[in-house]
Amino acid sequence: MRLMDLKGKKIAVLVDTLYQEMEVWYPVFRFQEAGAEVVLVAAESGKTYSSKLGYPAKSDRSYDEVAVREFDGVIIPGGYAPDHIRRYAKANQFVRDMNARGKLVASICHGPWVLCSAGVLKGRRATCFYAIKDDVINAGARYEDAEVVVDGNLVTSRKPEDLPAFCRASIGVLTSAAVLA
Repeated sequence: MRLMDLKGKKIAVLVDTLYQEMEVWYPVFRFQEAGAEVVLVAAESGKTYSSKLGYPAKSDRSYDEVAVREFDGVIIPGGYAPDHIRRYAKANQFVRDMNARGKLVASICHGPWVLCSAGVLKGRRATCFYAIKDDVINAGARYEDAEVVVDGNLVTSRKPEDLPAFCRASIGVLTSAAVLA
């Protein structure tokens, strides 16, 4: 794999309070390293959100300021942040629209809570942190206990230890998937 596989790609990473540090920063730096532009998107632009351990993440843009057409993918990290993210109709719509256009929708750990609220799991294969397995199944997914599950444009993983496989699979989708404009 070439270092600049993602040159010209733009990725949204959703953040909110109590996010899981590794699940935000590992993909942010990995995608930047591969040449992508990474944008932290949250309810409020320019606001600093604290992780579970207090590590700050300052949002670049708000849900009101982003359009699906500008992005190639979205990453939804875990921690308790997804329970906050899914409370915003525009966040759920952004994820739903990214999925409808066949763009990367990647979610790890508790992140699939947002996928449940966005209504994108019905009939799809997915994984997640074991504590929300029932939520994912009740949203219509076929749950698989695996470090990464790829179902077309949808990439899901279970926990921070799965991040290498999660990022590899997400990069694979970004570099090979046909998407609708």
